[in-house]
Amino acid sequence: MSDDETTADEATDGTTDVRALDQSTIERIAAGEVVERPASAVKELVENSLDADASRVEVRVEAGGTEGITVRDDGEGMTEADVRAAVREHTTSKIRDIDDLESGVATLGFRGEALHAIGAVSRLTIRTRPRGSEGAGTELVYAGGDLESVERVGCPEGTTVEVSDLFFNTPARKKYLKTEATEFGHVNRVVTQYALANPDVAVSLSHDGRETFATPGQGDLQSTVMSVYGREVAEAMIPLERTFEDGPLERVRGLVSHPETNRSTREYLSTFVNDRYVTSSTAREAIVDAYGGQLAGDRYPFAAVFLELPAGEVDVNVHPRKMEVRFGESEAVRHQVRTAVEESLVEHGLVRSSAPRGRSQADETEVAPAGFGDDSGDEAGTVEETSNPEPAETGRDSSSGRQRSPATGTSAESTRESAESDRTTERAGTDDTTETASTAVETESAPTATDESQSTTEPPSTDDPDTADEPDSTSDHGESTVEGRITGGTDQRTLDGESVDRSPEFDTLPPLRVLGQLHDTYVVCETDDGLALVDQHAADERINYERLKDAFEADTTAQALADPVTMSLTAGEAAAFDAHREALERLGFRASLTDDRRVEVTAVPAVFSATLAPETLRDVLDSFLSADRDGETAVEALADDLVADLACYPSITGNTSLTEGSVMDLLQSLDDCDNPYACPHGRPVILQIDRDEIEDRFERDYPGHG
Repeated sequence: MSDDETTADEATDGTTDVRALDQSTIERIAAGEVVERPASAVKELVENSLDADASRVEVRVEAGGTEGITVRDDGEGMTEADVRAAVREHTTSKIRDIDDLESGVATLGFRGEALHAIGAVSRLTIRTRPRGSEGAGTELVYAGGDLESVERVGCPEGTTVEVSDLFFNTPARKKYLKTEATEFGHVNRVVTQYALANPDVAVSLSHDGRETFATPGQGDLQSTVMSVYGREVAEAMIPLERTFEDGPLERVRGLVSHPETNRSTREYLSTFVNDRYVTSSTAREAIVDAYGGQLAGDRYPFAAVFLELPAGEVDVNVHPRKMEVRFGESEAVRHQVRTAVEESLVEHGLVRSSAPRGRSQADETEVAPAGFGDDSGDEAGTVEETSNPEPAETGRDSSSGRQRSPATGTSAESTRESAESDRTTERAGTDDTTETASTAVETESAPTATDESQSTTEPPSTDDPDTADEPDSTSDHGESTVEGRITGGTDQRTLDGESVDRSPEFDTLPPLRVLGQLHDTYVVCETDDGLALVDQHAADERINYERLKDAFEADTTAQALADPVTMSLTAGEAAAFDAHREALERLGFRASLTDDRRVEVTAVPAVFSATLAPETLRDVLDSFLSADRDGETAVEALADDLVADLACYPSITGNTSLTEGSVMDLLQSLDDCDNPYACPHGRPVILQIDRDEIEDRFERDYPGHG
């Protein structure tokens, strides 16, 4: 025990509910509490305020919290004896011993480490006065783990905690803090979750003197959602209420969003257990599963879902920051949550047999990005667009997981049919595990390695599920096929007019002799030592990605929208917009933000004459919020992600019959790539099966075989 701690003990007079925990309880808690960043301190202080029965909590941060944090509440407050004891390690008023821990913790905090841990790496000033008391309050200053002063001051009821000089005595930890915008993103996320968890508490957050959001504290969850996420999201939320007679959960309640109101990250999928915010994978997965086919693989709804169960049925002491919980019957919990959410969606008519209708894109002013579409022959992947494409429904690719732009110039009905056909074939012909990892955006466009004289066949209709994935017996070039292999027909030529050589020489790829196509999705080749399968979509995507990346790095073209698109942003997205305005312009977004958190988008990135939907701006902002990288690095990474997505637009899709000439052009272009073996999202382009594996499968080594 230090001299300062001894002094604090000797100076303490009067009674206090804050007590030191016994060693057995301390060992069971085993938190290893560390204040990693400003958001860590904000979380602990907000939890203390809520545990103190506050009806109002104000959070103010400067420079993302790196220069200052202030949390003020109107809670119960503390006496001088309380506050002196509270800054010592392992002292708390929330549990007494291990029995309290075993029977279930009802408070947000219980380890007795927060104030001590924060004060150990900063200058901590606490001003507090008990609720209902008369006279002055107490001001305590605790810096770098030392008690500097305790004196009487005038202050309102409740507690105000100020944190300054964070990490002044731990420069290594301060060095690894990210940009102010990134740190504030973490702070905003923490405060938002506690605001949603406590709609009866008025919670406000300010950054550098500017209010980010403020909730009314009237007990209405939907009003709270509107304060932190905006009116557009709040109006898309549907109520969730289900009680259970059997099972671990007693009640599931809250709000979940319409399937079309979604984002690309899980950040807005909030789960609460007994009013404690936790990142419960069990509950999150159950919520998403309840939407069935309504959400693409990388889209997530807005949700604020509260699970209620006996405190003894859940362990909250499994994570140092109390962000995870362990259920005694996790599968039963998963089933109950899914049932509750699914019933609410069904009740509101939001569960259908196919993906929901997407919102049509806004009309766009045609541009011709420099370097693409100028050459008639070898700029593979160029897609012509009309200046005013007919509004079409947006399909969702179940394999790529992203929302796809409609094929320009086609009717809405043909787009739907083509999208559904593509989804059916991709499910049949692609490995689920690897395909789900892709975040590509696929669209039915002309293959990059073909022209109109070598157009591809139409995908088969999926009206008959028994024939949807069967290859056509003949192609539109008069070639008869057997199991996808080209066996005869007219002489095929490349785009350059040269006769097809099925065994070309490559610089990077291994020697390949093309045999044909499998399921109109994979190119089958013979190698010197076995077989190789080439995923035609992944190959074309890699080709387009490398060409597009060069163009994007040279000049990011912004395509003007014929009519600006106005969208509402969440509090976090609006904060990210202010912080990353210049980065957005570099990526090709032209937009302006109003005071009511609405953004007007006037231009979007455009390359290959294909554009991102204006709503993609939200996903980019979410990426900035979730990226734990410095500004320049984050911009480069996001630009690369956008290029990877754009590369999918003109790429050959699965279920597309190719001619010999177009196959050879595809392989030659792939051979020119820096990395021909993986698509930009990491999926393999080529799978090789060597001779030994083939012979093992045919058991050619059985005894007696000559």
